[in-house]
This record gives sequence, C-alpha cells and structure tokens, in this order.
Amino acid sequence: MFFALRGPRFNANALAAEALEKGAYFAVVDEPEFASDQRCILVPDVLAALQELGRYHRRQFGFPVLAITGSNGKTTTKELVHAVLSTDRSTLATEGNLNNHIGVPLTLLRAGKDHSFAIIEMGANKPGDIAELMTIAEPTHGIITNIGKAHLEGFGSLDGVVRTKTELFRWLAGHGGSVFVNADDALLMREAGGFEQCITYGTGQACQAQGGVLDAGSRLSLWFRGMNGKRLEARTQLIGSYNLPNALAAIAVGQAFGVPDGLIAQALEAYSPGNNRSQWKETGRNQLIMDAYNANPSSVEAALRNFASIEADRPKLAVLGDMLELGPEGKSEHIRIAALCDSLALTAVFVGPQYADAVGGGAFKDLNALLASWAGSAPKDTLILLKGSRGMRLEQLVPLL
Repeated sequence: MFFALRGPRFNANALAAEALEKGAYFAVVDEPEFASDQRCILVPDVLAALQELGRYHRRQFGFPVLAITGSNGKTTTKELVHAVLSTDRSTLATEGNLNNHIGVPLTLLRAGKDHSFAIIEMGANKPGDIAELMTIAEPTHGIITNIGKAHLEGFGSLDGVVRTKTELFRWLAGHGGSVFVNADDALLMREAGGFEQCITYGTGQACQAQGGVLDAGSRLSLWFRGMNGKRLEARTQLIGSYNLPNALAAIAVGQAFGVPDGLIAQALEAYSPGNNRSQWKETGRNQLIMDAYNANPSSVEAALRNFASIEADRPKLAVLGDMLELGPEGKSEHIRIAALCDSLALTAVFVGPQYADAVGGGAFKDLNALLASWAGSAPKDTLILLKGSRGMRLEQLVPLL
C-alpha cells in the first residue's frame, strides 16, 4: 500500500499512479485529482491515516510494547534490549532511526502473529513530539535513557527538553504503564516519582538491576547481579563507560521479562554496534573510535571524558565536528567543549563553522578544508576519536585515516 505523504519539497500524491503501476495494491491520497484509479483511497490527510492505521494494527496485539526515548543512547539501548529479548522470543524493533511520526506507525505495521514483544524508539525535535508518538504506539512500558542538551533549537531550552522527554512518563502514568528508570540519574528519578510500577537500574545496591564497570578501555566490560544474586560478567563490543546505563537498561528489561541471566550476558557480548555509533575500527594505519552518528554537548562531553581515560600506547587525537541544532546556546557550548579538551589535556581538531566561530583560527571551516590540510600528512599510528553531528559527515575521513 502506497501512502502519498507530503513534505516541504515533495508531494507524493503525484506519484500515486506510478506506485500502482509498479505493483502497489492501493494508493492512499488526500488530493481528489489524484484519485482517478479505483485502487486509490481518498482520505482527508494521508499522514493522519497512516498513523491511525498504525495505532489500529498495534491494538490487534496484546504483547508488551516498550517505548524508548532520550537525548543520548536511545538507539543503542533499543538495539541492546532487542538483542537481549531476541534470545528467547520473537521481538519487533524499530529499524535504523525510524523513530518519528512516520517511522513509528511504519514500525507498528510490521507487527505480525509471530511477535511477542515490540520495542519502539521515539525521537523528538520539539515539544509535543513524544506525546504524539505515545498516542500512536500506546506502549505498556517505557524508558528515558537520559535528558541532555539536544535539539535546543526546537525545544528552546533544557527545560523544554525535560518537559518533552517526560511526556513519556506522563502518558504511561495516565494509562497504568510501567517504567524502567536509571536510579543513578537524579533528574529521571525525580520525574518518575509517584510511579507505582517503577523498575530501577544502576550502580546502587538498592537497584532492581545492579551492575558496574569492570574496564572501559578499548571495550566496555561490565558486571551485573543475576536474578539469583549471582554476579555475572560481560565483555561488550561497546566503547566507553557512558554505555553502562544503556547495557543496564537492557539487563533490567531482560530480567523483568524472564530472560535467563546467562542469555543476557551472551547477548550483551554478541551485540556489535553499527552505523558509526561507538564503533572501534582498526584501519592498519590508525585506531578509530567512530562515534559520529550524532553529537550534542552531553554526548560529546561523555565521549571526551572516556577518551581521556583510555590508556593508549600511541598518541591520541579528538576530531570534533560541529554540534548542530543548538540554537542561541550553540556558540557557548562549542566554546565549553573546546575548553574541556584543554582541561583534559587532549589534542583536538575542530571542524565546522560553529567551532571556527568559537575557537577562531584553530578550527577548520569545513571537512574539505581539513582534508586539504591532511593531504599527504594525515595522522598515523594514532588513536583517533571522531565525534560530530550527522550533518558534518566525519565518516568521510575514514578512508584517509
């Protein structure tokens, strides 16, 4: 079925006839002039129809639905939860980053009779986004990974981020849902106060799912308390101690839904990150930490502090691209990150107009300027962190490095 969605630069109503010619059974349109074929279904609003159909289809299934949002780590947490639950049941999960008002209903429409659990990732760029997605997915459980300075341009302030992300808590509280909460995060614990059904995870003894870092060098090794009190260990393929809460969230969900602890440990060890998220690459020329899928002040600070803590047998270099969508706070946050590099004694290369504005002549205005500077003299035998917003395309440096 073809849904003729519209955007700022396209109107898919005009493609309905072509979609039918290429094999679609039906085409859903919202402009009468494009409903000439009897297989065209005319609706008032195609996007609303897609969302309503996704909600209707979700209601055909009685299995648990877990919603995951957060400023950082939501995709990694979703992938880890999926890896854990998939060890003993068929689990539906958001593919890639299809986590918006279009991606969520598309994910729900993939639900089938063989599934017994669904994990729905939810992203937000402005107030009201999470509330809208909750009404479409109607989850039974939820996780907010953390709340930080992301998409400030759309939210207006950190308070706006807090209000939007916690729309997940408020919706679940009003519908008898349950939440998994990082007990090490005072903000999340405060916002989750009053929940009757709250499962905590973290480093504290009182957490229902407890664990800690064993080693956070080139890979994160962790321990966690099993359901019988026994201590288990897992050496993950993730980079950084900042991934511990993501792993503990997956442990908490797995234990809550009866996944054996041994299978949880195996799933954590087997999961291999992709798509430039916390990836370790050996290029033969350098060692790379690829964390360039996205960046905001919270995630960049965490990545830098972890990078500084790594004991390496070679020089270290942080290549930092602009953090986008920060609005008026953009310059001050880029200045702060540059100062953090100095305080951590990290050698850094800054790329992008915002860093150029913040740190002056010490930054390259764009990626091409950096590539030109490195032509014939790119770093070698170096441990390099690549961290920047997706729009900076830092992954294009990999062939050179």
